Amino acid sequence: MRWPAFSQTTGYALKTLSILCASKDEWKRAEDISRETGIPANYLSKILNQLRKRGVVVGRKGWGGGFRLEDSARKLTILKVVEIFEGRVDFDTCVFGLTECNQEKPCSMHEHWAPVKQAFTKMLNKVAIGDICGKRNATSK
Repeated sequence: MRWPAFSQTTGYALKTLSILCASKDEWKRAEDISRETGIPANYLSKILNQLRKRGVVVGRKGWGGGFRLEDSARKLTILKVVEIFEGRVDFDTCVFGLTECNQEKPCSMHEHWAPVKQAFTKMLNKVAIGDICGKRNATSK
């Protein structure tokens, strides 16, 4: 993972979850999510499948089917969603990518970057899917 940006897939997953969260218990068709977000349908299908396998969303086939957020997923933190698509996130990496950057041997950005990294990590662990429910910026194309 490139710090602090996440992959496009993770961004798409968060947009999708924001829309599903705002839809409450309604079933939302993948093609409608695709149209609302601008996420290509085949790409969205893979994202929804991963989220379904992890128990974050529920899928239902047929008339009136689609996807909806699993009830417990509203409490899922952003970090947990990021880890579904990025794997374990390493927040201890140097902003310059140096292997020898630490408290004892800091790089020139270390003291400036450390508080930013700490605040970002805290936010990812604190903010849940329910907190980003249907926010306009999360769903805009």
